[in-house]
Amino acid sequence: MAADSDDGSPARTVVLPLIEEETHVDKRDTVTGRIRIRTVTDTLQEDVQRELSGERVAIERVPVNRYLEDGALPSIRMDNDTMVVPIVQEVLVVEKRLVLTEELHITRHTEQVTAEVPVTLRKQRAVIERLEGETDPAQEKTNP
Repeated sequence: MAADSDDGSPARTVVLPLIEEETHVDKRDTVTGRIRIRTVTDTLQEDVQRELSGERVAIERVPVNRYLEDGALPSIRMDNDTMVVPIVQEVLVVEKRLVLTEELHITRHTEQVTAEVPVTLRKQRAVIERLEGETDPAQEKTNP
């Protein structure tokens, strides 16, 4: 910057250097000592009282053994403060029935027919022969 001095002569410019210091900090890990850490568990017995609530259930199996209507599955129901859960089971039912398939109608009719059938009849007869040189009067008769 130039300015006139008090005596009228031109002023001289003076440059002043400005210096600024900067710091640069480095760090490094340095072992300065060692430590050991361990845990210890201490126990303390103390009586604590609290109100606890819970429920118990009693299950009673009641046999019913009743056939249900076709496709009618019973639902779970409440009977006062008892829950009734129906248990169903499919069973095979074999049924035997008589079916009339036909009838035989038998009627007697009496008829007389004259028939000629060839029949072979057998008849025996006794033949007595006399042999030469023998005479026996009982053998001389022939029975028809």
